Amino acid sequence: MLYNDYELTIGQIGQNEIDFVAKRRGEILYVQVCYLLQEPSTIDREFGNLEKIKDNYPKMVISMDEFMGNTRNGIQHIYLRDFLSMEL
Repeated sequence: MLYNDYELTIGQIGQNEIDFVAKRRGEILYVQVCYLLQEPSTIDREFGNLEKIKDNYPKMVISMDEFMGNTRNGIQHIYLRDFLSMEL
């Protein structure tokens, strides 16, 4: 994301953290990163933190789970290798 000229910060919503808030030319992208989404508690934490953000900017969870295309309330789940090859 830095390579693509995003300014990166860590987000905070109360006691909850957003791993990356990426800003570029007035646009925002929210990103949560985790190893695997195997446990319901992990899924709820990663997606739940993003669900608390009430704007309409893109939100995504990136993990090493190879399945992709799943969403939860409009939040994308993306496989890490696919994310690295995306044009942002």
